[in-house]
Amino acid sequence: MNYRHAFHAGNFADVFKHAVLARIIEYLKRKEAPFRVIDTHAGRGIYDLASVEAGKTGEWINGIGKISTARITGNASDLLAPYLSTVSGDGGEPDQYPGSPVIARRLLRKQDRLSAFELHPEDHAELAALFAGDWQARINLLDGWLVSGAHLPPKEKRGLVLIDPPFEKAGEFDRMIDALQKGERRWPGGIFMLWYPLKHDGEVERFISALRGSAIRDLIRVELQVKKASPEPGLYGSGLIIKNPPFVLKEELESILPVLTTEMAQDAGADWRFERLTEE
Repeated sequence: MNYRHAFHAGNFADVFKHAVLARIIEYLKRKEAPFRVIDTHAGRGIYDLASVEAGKTGEWINGIGKISTARITGNASDLLAPYLSTVSGDGGEPDQYPGSPVIARRLLRKQDRLSAFELHPEDHAELAALFAGDWQARINLLDGWLVSGAHLPPKEKRGLVLIDPPFEKAGEFDRMIDALQKGERRWPGGIFMLWYPLKHDGEVERFISALRGSAIRDLIRVELQVKKASPEPGLYGSGLIIKNPPFVLKEELESILPVLTTEMAQDAGADWRFERLTEE
């Protein structure tokens, strides 16, 4: 699966991932002490929804296109507000969509920091230009898979590592497990969030089984699918593995995920799940 982000920016998987990312950052902000967000596969930062790439798929229409204009009320509205404030400030459909490093940076306080890693030279150049002069952000031209072994823990000792590979090469699930194991050893108190696609090939089942059998503690699995699983090629949902999840996250997601699922559903197979994989 090639998940080069310009083709998929703002789709249902982005909305799901970034809504959860925002909730974790908001939790970290409950304490005055600074924290760091580390994005291992950061991309270019901002994506034009009128671009040729975005136009080829039109995926954003059924993602942020629906959520940005939905009439969401109650607790779910309050919980989604930080995320939506980073995406569509005028309350209408956006013409651009921010990637995870931009969303994270827009949510940081003055004492917090962002470290973003991107290996693709053109994407790195765009990301570096976007953050030029921003003393709270460090943009690195580096393979994100090296981060867990060499760039942890951050000096703040609090924070989040987002591992969101493009799934352009075989073996990404194995690399995520290896990165998580290394990261846990170097930074046992850090929060880790790993994104993965849901498609019909058995890879996810093997990935989940390996995590269950690992020695990695305090893991949860969160998934959102927008349509019925099919043997045909294609993305029908996505998931997140979160290590050391905030204690409030389960309750928050039980408010958010039903709304996101309903608003972005493409057929009657749309659903979500929250599952604990390993004990604390």
